[in-house]
Amino acid sequence: MIDRHPPVTVTMEESAGQLTQRIRNLISTVALDCDCRQRVNDALQRFVSQEQCRHDRRCLMDARQQRASIAALVELLGELEDVSWQEGDRTVFAELAHIFDDIARMAMLGSAAMRLISQDSAITR
Repeated sequence: MIDRHPPVTVTMEESAGQLTQRIRNLISTVALDCDCRQRVNDALQRFVSQEQCRHDRRCLMDARQQRASIAALVELLGELEDVSWQEGDRTVFAELAHIFDDIARMAMLGSAAMRLISQDSAITR
């Protein structure tokens, strides 16, 4: 029988937070001495911190890419200065409208990336 289920993807929150909690739950059932248990807990905390840093770095890089794309599109909008309301080729207005739409979409993506970092820092730090 062929398994037709799509692969399970792990989200960032699951990989850092929930996965660590599952590991902690599993370790709590094992008889470890206090020193060993503390070393395991410290290692798990370092893992969570490293994963959080990787996630934040990715979000920041994404936001910077969105900003760079927005800056390039704003330059294209400079053509708006050369357009008259009596423009014969009306498709120019549709093209400019698409540029504004793209800027709005990229701004939302950049904003979402910044909110992820902000929310994560309030939760984990």
